[in-house]
Amino acid sequence: MGHNPQHPIGCNCSRRNFLAMASAAAVVTAGGGLLLAEPASADALSKEMRDRLTPEQIIQAMKNGNKRFRAGERKSRNYLREQKASAKGQYPAAVLLTCIDSRAPAEVIMDLGIGDIFNCRVAGNISNGDILGSMEFACKLSGAKVVLVMGHTACGAIKGAIDNAQLGNLTGLLAKIKPAMDATVYAGERSATNYAFVDAVARQNVGMTVAEIRKQSPVLAEMEAKGAVKMAGAMYNLETGGVEFF
Repeated sequence: MGHNPQHPIGCNCSRRNFLAMASAAAVVTAGGGLLLAEPASADALSKEMRDRLTPEQIIQAMKNGNKRFRAGERKSRNYLREQKASAKGQYPAAVLLTCIDSRAPAEVIMDLGIGDIFNCRVAGNISNGDILGSMEFACKLSGAKVVLVMGHTACGAIKGAIDNAQLGNLTGLLAKIKPAMDATVYAGERSATNYAFVDAVARQNVGMTVAEIRKQSPVLAEMEAKGAVKMAGAMYNLETGGVEFF
């Protein structure tokens, strides 16, 4: 098991990455980074701010936030101001499907605030009809532009599927992970005690879940085909604190 990342301290800057990016007079992508023209002047994403962002810029914002997290330089924030600013309406830029693991909270590890993203959490970050409906609401009705499925290393749900664990309703959930286990090409020991295999299955599970979302949601697939939504996968490393996007 990995150690929890050290809780990062805040810095003197007072604005979030999404807000800084959205309020800039000009946003230029160069060298894999975003150059911001001016600081933000709001505590929550507005519709106008969110609508100016491209899916690629939103993903870059999450990457930048994770970079700050790993460096121990998460931006200071006022959650009360964020709560009040978003109380009358929400305009999240993305919808995430992540695991329930207590060590992998997306908002923390990507330095996000109240109102930035929708987050569906379920063991093994698997998809089902209710989650698909939630994602369709997030994108088609609420305007989110990114669908991100994020797994993580040393995932207990993945290990349970490999071990063929049987426990109440968990049995059915783990059954949805087993196709990823079967599809994982791996030459070494295929057991739950081999974390390299566990992580390989977790990565395969992310990719297959993204493919399943496209297959089972014509609404989201159509939005992606038109460029209104970008679907992506990611893996969070419990040891390093890094998020790898793919």
